Amino acid sequence: MKFEELNLDERILRAVEDMGFEEASPIQASAIPVIMDDRDVVGQAQTGTGKTAAYSIPVLEKIDPDLKKLQAVILCPTRELAVQVAEEIRKLAKYMSDIKVLPVYGGQEIVRQIKSLKAGVQILVGTPGRVMDHMRRKTVKFDNVSMVVLDEADEMLDMGFIEDIEEIMSNVAQGENRQTLLFSATMPAPIEKLARSYMHNPQKVMISREQLTVPSVDQLYFETRDKFEGLCRVLDIEDSGKYIIFCRTKKNVDDLQASLQVRGYMAGSLHGDMSQAQRDRVMRRFREGKLEILIATDVAARGIDIDDISHVINFDIPQDHESYVHRIGRTGRAGNTGTALTFCSQEERKLVNDIQKLTGKKLNKANFTF
Repeated sequence: MKFEELNLDERILRAVEDMGFEEASPIQASAIPVIMDDRDVVGQAQTGTGKTAAYSIPVLEKIDPDLKKLQAVILCPTRELAVQVAEEIRKLAKYMSDIKVLPVYGGQEIVRQIKSLKAGVQILVGTPGRVMDHMRRKTVKFDNVSMVVLDEADEMLDMGFIEDIEEIMSNVAQGENRQTLLFSATMPAPIEKLARSYMHNPQKVMISREQLTVPSVDQLYFETRDKFEGLCRVLDIEDSGKYIIFCRTKKNVDDLQASLQVRGYMAGSLHGDMSQAQRDRVMRRFREGKLEILIATDVAARGIDIDDISHVINFDIPQDHESYVHRIGRTGRAGNTGTALTFCSQEERKLVNDIQKLTGKKLNKANFTF
């Protein structure tokens, strides 16, 4: 499902495109329409499935920008996740300058947080302990809060936050005025009890975890300041084979194709703005070996079914780990072995670690040779 099909605010659609999301992930496609319909939702999904956007987009849709008071509270188990979620919401609200988001967590000077809260914050993202602090100091008022999100509820349970969560929930208006969203990778009994106590007839949205192993693919990553120069070195060293190179946005696909053609590489592109006739022509040339490199977005590559792709290159790291698995599954097919190479900057190194954690497969560091 494309984001355009979800009837979203034009400003959110522009931000989504800037972030490189072309198609909603399964959790986003399933949860967004239900949340927009004012239903309580229990979502079961792993980290890396795109669940932050699944609840953040409807939260942004429902905020009244003219009301400079707190309207949504998002609880996260750790300061790292709270910062990450706030950052993603800010990116999604890039063209909504009248919406203010604030992360609050222990370890940061509380006086600074109080100043920011006084300036008027509509979305609060915080750890339960620090939200409780503000609640007790009366620096956070829940009178206008109509949405509460519990993110990674099972982690919060493991960290002993369940009583804090219950106290916070009991301070937010009950009944039809409050919409509650709960996301958790697992559903232990205390989380189910929490859902029963504080949610009204919740809709369950379950995303099964994909098989996250591609055994016949050699998975590598390459850390570089200049991805384009690094890519050219790799293409020069590996002088034969069929390559699919993935980018996150249509613009990146077009820009990379132009840059590679200037350097003399036989590269074609595939993305959502192309007609079916254009796509078919590119695919025919790629199959016949007239093009050695195909540059594509995730959406465009879904239907590619070619057995002799030797390399998949992640020029841009994908938005979620399912996309990573889809991408690298394009090589190592029909009994062949394949190579998947992910380019990352120093700042993106954490994303590589996340992929390793979720796939349970080590990505070896590449030094220009395979």
